Amino acid sequence: MIERHHLALLHNLAHTGSLAAAAEKLHLTQSALTHSIRKLEQITGVTLWEKQGRKLQLTAAGRYLLAASEDVLPRLEAADQHLKALASGREGQLRIGMECHPCYEWLLNQLKVFLPRWPGVELDVIQRFRFNGREALEQHAIDLLITSDPIQATHLTNIPVFTYALLLITGEHHALAKRPWISPQDLTEQTLLTFPVDIQRLDVFTQFLLPAGIKPQAHKTLEALEVMLLLVAQGRGVCTLPDWLAAKLQQQYAIKTIGLGEHGVQKTLYLVLRQSDRDIAYMEEFIRISQSANL
Repeated sequence: MIERHHLALLHNLAHTGSLAAAAEKLHLTQSALTHSIRKLEQITGVTLWEKQGRKLQLTAAGRYLLAASEDVLPRLEAADQHLKALASGREGQLRIGMECHPCYEWLLNQLKVFLPRWPGVELDVIQRFRFNGREALEQHAIDLLITSDPIQATHLTNIPVFTYALLLITGEHHALAKRPWISPQDLTEQTLLTFPVDIQRLDVFTQFLLPAGIKPQAHKTLEALEVMLLLVAQGRGVCTLPDWLAAKLQQQYAIKTIGLGEHGVQKTLYLVLRQSDRDIAYMEEFIRISQSANL
């Protein structure tokens, strides 16, 4: 079987034209190089070199194999470099799944810092409203999950990023707009707008309404945050958002923020990843960027 060192030998002999020069470049003795040539010819079953005076000349078979080496060797060298980069974490793939749907703007800010530092890392962001983050991680469909619900599993690790309060969002002239906080009963006559996610995964239900046995008058789902906020500003419903995002959006929309309950609803944003990927350099960097970010 022809091996990589055989092709390197052939390449160096062809470009130096002498045993002495090729042996020096390959850090071999001339006798060792001569033995390697004979071994290669035994493997291939053809004569690769002909001696013409003090120089060696390739035969037709040798020229064919040289052409192959000039195609294969650069590819192998590139593969070596790529694998070394993967091992050091300088190259790779980062596929991010999002269960925190309002966090898209936050993620964009982190990527603006991350991407210039890691040009060799291929990025993909997967945002699906009926997205099963745990299953995606376990099936290697994603590498990192952004969620407010940590996943308890020995092969996964949950990295806390920041804590935030979930707030009710109303129009400026809404009947609840002047309240510092509301009770679950205050939503019995309201249309609650949410993203199209199962109720069991919506914090306003699991952390606020359902424990009190309360349902809103109506529950409508929308995929676009911008449309949701336009409807809220027009008094056609209310919604909930993280405090850090609501503070930014108040500059763009005619909306008010109100606490959920006297003590509020507190949540933590997590990055969830496979335990085996925790030490990848670019993964560690993304975590550091995320935890040090200013909201």
